[in-house]
Amino acid sequence: MIDKNRLCSLAKENGIILDDTALDRFDTYAELLVEWNGKMNLTAITEPEEIEVKHFLDCLMLPKYFNLDNIQTVIDVGAGAGFPSVPLLIYKPDLCLTMMDAINKRLTFLDTAVHAFGLEAQLIHERAEAAGQDENYREKFDLATARAVAPMNVLAEYCLPFVKVGGYFVALKGSNDDTEEAKNAIATLGGEIVDNISYKLNGTEPRSIVVIKKISQTPTQFPRKSKKISTKPL
Repeated sequence: MIDKNRLCSLAKENGIILDDTALDRFDTYAELLVEWNGKMNLTAITEPEEIEVKHFLDCLMLPKYFNLDNIQTVIDVGAGAGFPSVPLLIYKPDLCLTMMDAINKRLTFLDTAVHAFGLEAQLIHERAEAAGQDENYREKFDLATARAVAPMNVLAEYCLPFVKVGGYFVALKGSNDDTEEAKNAIATLGGEIVDNISYKLNGTEPRSIVVIKKISQTPTQFPRKSKKISTKPL
């Protein structure tokens, strides 16, 4: 499906080394993504080269700009089609990965994909605002991540409650970077912005990675119900 040599070269240009096993897993992932996309709406991107750049390479920018060496437990909040979590797991198979989504059929796809690679992940069918108040998940992860178009103040309220104090929330965002406006919301939730990196991939529109460190516990009233998060954002 994908051109494995091309993906390998693109990754290498960005300091990311993919071995043959990882490249085979990315190929399988692309095939499954396109196959299952015929059954459900997973992605608008289905051409092999676009999948390589706009999905796989974009997700691999996270380990390029954020050091995963001391990260063991990861949660992908609103995992969707598995970006960035599945590429992270392919790149670093020893991660203890949790993928959460409110739509069960997406989790069925992710379960199929992860098992096709011979890897493992925990799958949770739950809304982020409910799971963020659950003691089984609240402040239990070294890293929370999301690749989403939601405003940063909204994303932070959904994601920061999952992060241990001393851990990180890393958001993969598009060109509309509203991180500065979300500074107060992030602080209210116990976070502090430590990095905001802009980059471009092979002529695509600008992207950004925002790294937020959890410096104090999230107050117990957060996350709120989703209606409040959207109608009265922090």
